Amino acid sequence: MTKMVNLKINGKPVNVPEGTLIVDAAKKVGIDIPVFCYHPKMEPVGMCRQCLVEIGRPMIDRASGQPMLDENGAPKLQFGPKLETSCTTPVSEGMVVISDSEKAKGGQKEILELLLTSHPLDCPVCDKGGECPLQNLTMKFGPKESRFIFDEKHHGEKHVPLGDLIFLDRERCIQCARCIRFQSDLAGEPVLGFYQRGRHTDIVTHSDPGFDSVFSGNTTDICPVGALTTADFRFGARPWELKHAASVCSQCPVGCNVTFNVRREAKAGGGYVIKRAMPRQNEQVNEIWMCDKGRFAGYQYAEAASRLDPDTLESTLSLAAAKLTEAQSETVILAGGRLANEDLYNLKQFAAKLGAKTWLYTQHGGGEYTTAYGLTAGSNLGDLGPGDTVLVVASDLYNEAPIWHLRLKAAAERGATLIVANARATKLDEFAGFVIRYSYGDEVETTKRLRTKDKVGAAIENANNLVVFYGSDGLGLAGTQNLAAACADLLKNRASTTPAAPLSTCGLVGVWSTPNQQGALEMGFAPSHDLVSELKDKTVYILAADPAGDDPALAEALKTAKTVIVQDILETETTKMADIILPAAAYTEREGTYTNAERRVQRFYPAVPAKPGTRADFALVAELAKKCGIELEGRSPLLVMNQLSAGEPAFSGISYASLSEVTEQWPIVGRGDLYYGGTSYENKLGLGVMLESNVSRRLTVQSQAPYGDNKTLDSGLRPKEDELMAVPVTRLYDYGNTVAPAKLLADHIDRFNGIVLNPVTALKLGLDNGSQAEVSLNGVSYPVKVLLDASISTGVVLIPRSMGIPIPAPAPVKVLSAQKA
Repeated sequence: MTKMVNLKINGKPVNVPEGTLIVDAAKKVGIDIPVFCYHPKMEPVGMCRQCLVEIGRPMIDRASGQPMLDENGAPKLQFGPKLETSCTTPVSEGMVVISDSEKAKGGQKEILELLLTSHPLDCPVCDKGGECPLQNLTMKFGPKESRFIFDEKHHGEKHVPLGDLIFLDRERCIQCARCIRFQSDLAGEPVLGFYQRGRHTDIVTHSDPGFDSVFSGNTTDICPVGALTTADFRFGARPWELKHAASVCSQCPVGCNVTFNVRREAKAGGGYVIKRAMPRQNEQVNEIWMCDKGRFAGYQYAEAASRLDPDTLESTLSLAAAKLTEAQSETVILAGGRLANEDLYNLKQFAAKLGAKTWLYTQHGGGEYTTAYGLTAGSNLGDLGPGDTVLVVASDLYNEAPIWHLRLKAAAERGATLIVANARATKLDEFAGFVIRYSYGDEVETTKRLRTKDKVGAAIENANNLVVFYGSDGLGLAGTQNLAAACADLLKNRASTTPAAPLSTCGLVGVWSTPNQQGALEMGFAPSHDLVSELKDKTVYILAADPAGDDPALAEALKTAKTVIVQDILETETTKMADIILPAAAYTEREGTYTNAERRVQRFYPAVPAKPGTRADFALVAELAKKCGIELEGRSPLLVMNQLSAGEPAFSGISYASLSEVTEQWPIVGRGDLYYGGTSYENKLGLGVMLESNVSRRLTVQSQAPYGDNKTLDSGLRPKEDELMAVPVTRLYDYGNTVAPAKLLADHIDRFNGIVLNPVTALKLGLDNGSQAEVSLNGVSYPVKVLLDASISTGVVLIPRSMGIPIPAPAPVKVLSAQKA
């Protein structure tokens, strides 16, 4: 049990765990001590000295070891001759802290005055104005006028691009090192540092390209001045002009809580536009962080020029209803994982009453295992530590789900055992206790043999909590399903088949490519192992998916369909083939819920009005059903959720009210104390609800046979002598429909748009890093750029998904230099 310590801060009694820093203890009882360099998510360094306080400690009798008492029986206190930094000093029993004495306030005022000697007076044009800790603390604690000579102020460069996403104003920087420490300590990417000394100290980037990190935007959130700004918001708006809307990021399965800042603009005809995306605190999901993909591509696709323009929606709906009514059971419905839970529920009801088949559009299988063995209520990756084990198989979390990469790194540093198994090197390897390499195709057998490895097996078998993440690195639908089964086997002996024994933080997590695939799986949606055959000669209704753009075989199958109805928000290759198009509202324009891969249901809210003529997907489905003579709820997502909660066992008991509940979180962040936690938003609109354990599904999958021959690679697809085995991998930045419209990320997308070869293989083919080549797949040649990676096997070529080459599953290909081709 943690020992508790009693002390007084400004006369107020405080009881906190041993080891708590004074500045945090004060915060917990509502006392604000000003800080600049300190941040509650990072180790203290005591650099800025802004948090100076008086500290008195009980005098101890050397003979007895007991506190010395005065004539009133109270412990005698001894105050130090100098002020001390409250951010580096832990509490102790009987301590007395004074932060509001004349001596303490004098020290704080002098530090502020010193900082202002080298700071420009440009608050009226500074992007940080209105949410600037330095500005706020100067008003509260600073001097009314400066004693220093204006002409001696330090002047620095005002517009320094650290990278193409983050800009530095060297004149505003106060050298607190928050950005440097975030990158080195939390992100594990030490790409920033100090250069020179004294008043000439500057922040520089050590990487090429500059500021090479997918977490760079977080440094602007924790920067206590206007030194670091993002390219998308720089000179874009003033913070006090902005309204804010709570939402959930839709770029990956983590489900980061975010806030969209919006305002009216003339360029939008006086309408509302989103100006930036900011992290919203949820310590069980993304803490107070978000990745650059979510920040710079999280909403831009909703404003893309390729948004579908509504025409005559009523007549279009009537035509679609006539076709579906005619087809009845000959209808195939294909649903994408971008649909909200409410959309999926209405779609499921519609399909059932129509007699149509429904399929989930994905190349990542194994959902039957994540619904049975997934994480449940009470789980929190932030609680993992000594005695716990995390296994990551066939997943590059840095590219597929960056915040999980961040959180598992932190878990390993707290003492959890991290095991990474992959056919190639990933950035998570550096923080793993065990790194296991296998050849592509051996994922299942490698996972099954983990228990037989001495130290690895012991870490898995003896873990207090065991969490298994499995991905699709080098795998297709069948491969991921068989891998999920092997991963579930590691959890079966830990999982009771009775509700009386919860799994705590034990479970299987699928690293999906969409935000709500888990929600679809919980409602019974599943992928087809032969989608081409399912689509042929049918009436096809496709929602939030682009099969024609992903796979030429699916495009050919759609050409044979009797009618193709597509419901989406953007123009895609599939909408170009459609007979009927139903334009939907973007998730930034509506309300709904997503279920992240940890099985947490979270609510998102509308940030801007819906594009005229569009409707939320659940409403479109309800209207379409109505024209088919089927009554569904389409008035409100809240009403659909009520039906969903009553009709789907996995969602039992969930309501919009429960999803909106919040509890106190640590660290305390909010808009009133930006100097402490940064500009991340306090969560006032819901932390979400974890789904309960599904015992019946666990019993079902325990008796389920693996798909196919339990191999992740079909032996009939082994490459010939002049071929390589092409395996699909995921990049954070790609040409996917929800990422490509983000103009700021164009260079990042292009940088990774290429096939990856082992240097030995490239040399044999006469290729080098950056060379132009051609990949021949299924008789079609694709021009590509060559990238090199010595960690992959010589017989394989990595082909990123959503980069223009259709690679839903491993397949043999030929790679030739562009000159030879």
